[in-house]
Amino acid sequence: MPEKPFWKGSRGEWYLIVQAVLFSLLIFGPRSSWKMTFWISPPDWILSPVGVILFVTGVVLAAGGAIHLGKNLTPFPLPKENATLIITGSYLFVRHPIYSGIIFMAFGWGLWLHDWLTIIYALMLLAFFDIKSRLEERLLEEKFPEYAAYRRRVRKLLPFVY
Repeated sequence: MPEKPFWKGSRGEWYLIVQAVLFSLLIFGPRSSWKMTFWISPPDWILSPVGVILFVTGVVLAAGGAIHLGKNLTPFPLPKENATLIITGSYLFVRHPIYSGIIFMAFGWGLWLHDWLTIIYALMLLAFFDIKSRLEERLLEEKFPEYAAYRRRVRKLLPFVY
């Protein structure tokens, strides 16, 4: 049976398109400045280091997730046909370490830039990954019966929190 064209979204292609738009907003989107707002912002010497720490943590978490996934890695929510369930490495701390890492990087980028619009883009990305991971988790539970127990033990997107 031939594979459906990408625009029909049989593997979750639309999620990938929305994800690319959100990444573009983060990197190239309009910017603001804390100094243009009417609320008091923390000093630069606090925001910049926190932003860098979040960004670097995100890089480590996302890279660890990608490395541990190995041949299972796919940009689509639909797991590969010959996929195996990975629950070691970064996956001990969070069920979606690549998404978590990208979220950390997005918030770190916004704090480092001192940009409230970028923080809004990061919040949009967090909401998007929450939605995308719901579909992915449903598909993983269908494919791997043991995923339900793993899901009860390990947090979804923010290690030890959510």
